[in-house]
Amino acid sequence: MTSQKGRQAASHVERERDPLGMINGEGVITGTVVSTAVIAAAAGHLEDTHLVIAILGTAFIYWLAHLHARTLGDSVKHRTHPVDALKEALAETWPILAAACVPAIILLVIQLVGIELKTGAWIAVIASTVLLTIYSFLAGRRGGLSLRGSFLSAAIGAALGMLVILLKAGLH
Repeated sequence: MTSQKGRQAASHVERERDPLGMINGEGVITGTVVSTAVIAAAAGHLEDTHLVIAILGTAFIYWLAHLHARTLGDSVKHRTHPVDALKEALAETWPILAAACVPAIILLVIQLVGIELKTGAWIAVIASTVLLTIYSFLAGRRGGLSLRGSFLSAAIGAALGMLVILLKAGLH
């Protein structure tokens, strides 16, 4: 079991390496995949505004479930009070919501410009795949991987995006 003092020291080091708290990229990658999968599944079935609401609503519910599981898991694992675990989980899981906003914003901008939703959905899914690739590379670098390891991490991020593209192509 890690001591409270040990976790605080590790947390300080991580903040120095990554002040936004996204060193492992977990939340950013998860939020992007969840929101992009919503676009893949729902585009063509929902109107522009409803699709954005579906993205944000799905990401919010996913985040709440992740926050709940993380809080309970950390509370048991580290034998801390659930309120303390919740505070830490809130600080560490917010990137899920932040990342989910990116595809939603892309769709809103596309809607304002007047591009058809079908085309806009493809633009958002492809842009999200590019972002997954970049996020995965950066997470690898910030996590201490070599350049080769970071490129492998980026390839895995790109593969996740490609799976969502295949889902979208298969459904529509």
